[in-house]
Amino acid sequence: MRLILVRHGQTPSNVEFLLDTATPGPGLTALGEKQAAALPQALADEKIDALYASTLTRAQLTAAPLAAARGLEVRVREGIRELSAGDLEMLRGDTKEARAYLTTAFAWASGETALRMPGGESGTEALGRFDAVVAEAAESAAGAVAMVSHGAAIRVWTAARARNVEVSFATGHRLDNTDVVILEGSPEDGWTAVSWAGTPLDEAASGRESGPTGQPLGPAGESAVPNE
Repeated sequence: MRLILVRHGQTPSNVEFLLDTATPGPGLTALGEKQAAALPQALADEKIDALYASTLTRAQLTAAPLAAARGLEVRVREGIRELSAGDLEMLRGDTKEARAYLTTAFAWASGETALRMPGGESGTEALGRFDAVVAEAAESAAGAVAMVSHGAAIRVWTAARARNVEVSFATGHRLDNTDVVILEGSPEDGWTAVSWAGTPLDEAASGRESGPTGQPLGPAGESAVPNE
C-alpha cells in the first residue's frame, strides 16, 4: 500500500505557536484554506483510493477539497489525531516547559513507549491508535490511501515505523502545513518512506516555518516544539 500522510492546513494556533491538540480544535486561517484548496493539485499525480482525516476540525477542513475533487468520502478516525499535549496544552511551543512535548514524543519513536506525556497519553497508546487506522486502511485492500493528520503524529509515527527514517532525521526535519510524507509497505512487512515534504528521502532538507509541532528538535531538545 502507498500511504500518503498529509499535515493539515495552517490554524490560528500555528500562527501563535501554541500546542493546541485537544478536540475539536480550531479551524483554518485564510492561508490554511488556500493550502487546503491547493492540495488536490499538489496530489494530482497520486492515485488515492481512500481518504481519512482525524477527528480534529482542521484535518477535516483540509481533507474536504481533496475529497470533493476525487469524489471520495472522508473517513474520520480518532486514531490519527495529534499527539495529546496533556498538561502542556496551549503552552507556547518555544517555552522550556513545552519542549517536553517533542522530547517525550520522539523518545517514543526511539522505543521508550512506556513514557507518558505529562498529564497525557503514553507512546504505546499514541502509536497504537495510529497503527490501528493504518491497519484498517491496509485491510481494505486499497492500493493508495491518504490520511490528513498532524505534524507531530506524522513525524513520530514515521520515525517509529519506517525502516529508513532515523529518529535523528525526523527530529531535524520540519513539516510545514500541508506537507506530505509518503510511505510504501504494509503493517506486516513494514514501511519504507519514499519522500518527505515533496523531496525524495535521501535529498530531504529542512528550512521552513510551521508552528511548534513541525519544528526541528535540537540535539539536547533545545529548539522549539511540535507540529499540531
